Amino acid sequence: MRTLNQRAVLDRLRHVGPATRPQIAKDTGLSKPTVGQALLGLEEAGLVRAAGRTSAGPGRSAVVYEADPTAGHVLVVDIGRQRLRLAAVDLTGAVVARRDERNRCRSASSLVRTVRQLAEELLDGAGLSLDSVITKVVGSPGVPDSGNRALQHAPNLPGWGRKGLLDELEAELGAGLMVENDANLAALGEREQGAARGANSFVLITVGTGLGMGIVVDGKLFRGAHGAAGEIGYLPYGRFDEAMLLKGGLTPPPGGMLERVSAASSVVELAAAFGMAEPDSAREVFDAARAGDGQALRAVELVAVRLAFGVAAVTAVIDPELVVLGGGVGRNGDLLLEPLQRALHGFTPLVPSIVEGELGEDAVLSGAIAVGLSKAQQLVFDRHLGSA
Repeated sequence: MRTLNQRAVLDRLRHVGPATRPQIAKDTGLSKPTVGQALLGLEEAGLVRAAGRTSAGPGRSAVVYEADPTAGHVLVVDIGRQRLRLAAVDLTGAVVARRDERNRCRSASSLVRTVRQLAEELLDGAGLSLDSVITKVVGSPGVPDSGNRALQHAPNLPGWGRKGLLDELEAELGAGLMVENDANLAALGEREQGAARGANSFVLITVGTGLGMGIVVDGKLFRGAHGAAGEIGYLPYGRFDEAMLLKGGLTPPPGGMLERVSAASSVVELAAAFGMAEPDSAREVFDAARAGDGQALRAVELVAVRLAFGVAAVTAVIDPELVVLGGGVGRNGDLLLEPLQRALHGFTPLVPSIVEGELGEDAVLSGAIAVGLSKAQQLVFDRHLGSA
């Protein structure tokens, strides 16, 4: 009973904010003496601290208590083909350290070591260490495979599907590691703080170096039977040689057919094919399109049509109330949304609301923070008081 009371008081402080003992008693339904005992135990465990005293109203001032944000920390990592993003947060989700670096790694082993090095440097600058972090959450392209301890279906990260890779990550980053698909985390991030706030069933489509999707159904992340739900890059696209298909003579491209024709590289290829002078990146193409370059605009509109093909397929199966576009390419909603919606009306009468994500490049980290905090807050309590 004591543990339940302590948990109720701590949850009140975490979810509502600082309060006095009478306020906590009123909100939890516990008696003032019970709240006092719970606060004493929580203070001794380092989970709650005095934040000041009340100054308004008649009578003696009262102590204001708050959940101690420094009782634990969470490390979050976003591994992308182009960028590596890391952050450390306290138990309120406040960022205490942040680092963004270009991903120059050419092998899985190099990438694992680099993540470890960046994490140590980040935490050291904040006066923390890997051992002191309660939970670590890594977001990455691919599908975690618990059997082979690998990340499957991540062709843009060489060697990432190697057997035992997850064990290597855990050996470098330490206990408390959680690895999740980056599109899944981005979806959770947009639901927590972004464009999908309040949405009960929606999808987030990430369009960047690759193509992926996070699915939330009835308020919960949907992974499918093998964790591969949302790997829409593998949707078929274009015309096929049916005879070759029947003979088993066709091999899907890395990442899948739809990814091949709608991710960042295809934006560059289309712009060059339409006559744009040697574009170096999808960003350059979108910037040129905004400036009125006709060839760039044609490339952008065709990519929007291809994305509409994928949205139509997803909508027919999932019937989401909302589609959120994210990723380096998907964050160009000012250019993509209108032609995408126009094409979608030509494919299907099932047309959901489509919006650009609000969190930009921070979507994966935001989702990782939400997942990490939920786990860390539980672990911190259990370690200090769960068996008291």
